[in-house]
Amino acid sequence: MSSFDVRLFADDASIVAIGEGLLAATLPRDAWTHEAHLAACSWLVRDRCDIDIECELPGIISRYNLASGGVNDDAQGYHETITQVYVAAVKAHFADVGSHLFLYQSVNSLLLSARGRRDYPLRFYSKELLFSAEARRTFVAPDLGSLDRM
Repeated sequence: MSSFDVRLFADDASIVAIGEGLLAATLPRDAWTHEAHLAACSWLVRDRCDIDIECELPGIISRYNLASGGVNDDAQGYHETITQVYVAAVKAHFADVGSHLFLYQSVNSLLLSARGRRDYPLRFYSKELLFSAEARRTFVAPDLGSLDRM
């Protein structure tokens, strides 16, 4: 993927709107892109310390999927392992860049980094394991490399 394929954010307000739309389960389904996933996660990590992201994000995304007409089953919808990998990636990114940037600058730099790539989890997981029903339903340990390398 080239950087031209990434949809960047122009301001913090657009990221907050995505995060609030996710929490309220009102975000339009077509707005729930890869970039929106990482933006919402970033906002939750940085600005919503009242939410235990590792524990609560699974329910938040699952509820949103159902409210927007989706399903959560063994083939589609919420994916626990991918979610937890990206939560860790977002936290690692914020640890590296600090909190002095505007949120949209932090999110954009994440999206342009290796951690923000759509295929980032495949650095640690084989396709077979990552896209298994087990990995969708529960967090599974990586089979290709340690997540400590984030």
